[in-house]
Amino acid sequence: MDDYEYHSEICDTLRQANEDDHDLRSGRFFPEFEMPDPQIEEILPNMTNWDTLLYSREFKAINEDRGMRQVTRLLTYPLTIASVIHELSPYNIHRGGRLTVEGLKSLSALRYSLHRPRDGAGPNWQLRPRPPPVRIFILGARAESSLPRSTWLQLSFLFPRATFHLIFIGPESMTNRDVEFPLPERTPSNPFGGLVEDQISSEMKITTFVDYYHTMHKANYFQPYDPYFDCFMLFHPGLGHPASSHEWEETLPQLLETKVPIICTGYTEWDMQRDKEWVEEKMKGEVDILMEAGENQFRSLRWDLNDLDPGDISCGNWGIWAFRGKRYETQMM
Repeated sequence: MDDYEYHSEICDTLRQANEDDHDLRSGRFFPEFEMPDPQIEEILPNMTNWDTLLYSREFKAINEDRGMRQVTRLLTYPLTIASVIHELSPYNIHRGGRLTVEGLKSLSALRYSLHRPRDGAGPNWQLRPRPPPVRIFILGARAESSLPRSTWLQLSFLFPRATFHLIFIGPESMTNRDVEFPLPERTPSNPFGGLVEDQISSEMKITTFVDYYHTMHKANYFQPYDPYFDCFMLFHPGLGHPASSHEWEETLPQLLETKVPIICTGYTEWDMQRDKEWVEEKMKGEVDILMEAGENQFRSLRWDLNDLDPGDISCGNWGIWAFRGKRYETQMM
């Protein structure tokens, strides 16, 4: 009986995923993809879950489950980042909040830059120099690098006094976008051929590199790193996957060397735990866990299928955890 119930559940999920896929290609108008503009600062977002966030950010009402699944498949990328680094994050240091003491230390530094106090500046004038943008390095970028830029702007709208520089890095970061955005030539001033999109808004700039991070790290291209202004994001990196772990062997020690937060997601709980165990095994205690592994409050609600194995069902950013290179406190003797 249990086998039959499991089989029925899988069939229902397969049907749902197939219908969602057909809906996306149906050519219908998608009102749920109309993103809201920035709000006044006094209106605070409620980041408890998808429903409260979309309501407090004044998205158009989504009355169907299918529409909700479609829009969360897009928004899961920027809001997964925001849900960790925002001061109103659903993850905290209280019991069951999953944030560790080291995580509070690292994220407090980042939040200090993201939520700056008012300085009397207005939209057309500045009373003091603006701080540098917060750099978010998105390594192994794939689908997330081709998201509509209006989707990524939702990240900056949650931080009205901060500016962002998103840096997509990876050999697949320009897949299916070469015709739309031809890669620039590599020159002394742009040695890695970065494609810069700086006309998106005054609060966000996006740069894409079709290269491996460890190559750029060796060239000191992004140094120095600052825990107040830098963060790494790895969407489904497959750190412990047998087919891709070798690509991270050289990169992982370099990431830990920076001592800035590294946020990582996984397709499933098993995928996430495999990545976490691989990191802990490889680095042998040189890792500080910033956030315990668990389900992502802003995971995609839409299921994805593996074409080679229909029984392999996952969803975008199901789980999330964070780590950092170990810091050693100096003690006065």
